[in-house]
Amino acid sequence: MPLIREPRLADPDGFYEALIDSQRDLDDEACEAMNARLILVLANHIGDRDVLAEALRVARPRD
Repeated sequence: MPLIREPRLADPDGFYEALIDSQRDLDDEACEAMNARLILVLANHIGDRDVLAEALRVARPRD
């Protein structure tokens, strides 16, 4: 299964707001730790190593 790159989130602005709210009172270190845990939770949910490898390539900044 390839990485799905078209928008699929029913309410992207609402999700962004919830994400920001979830980190509102956290310091930078706690936000980074939460983001790392969120990535691992979602990676586990996806579960497909090829899809995750493609996502890493897409997300990596290009020089």
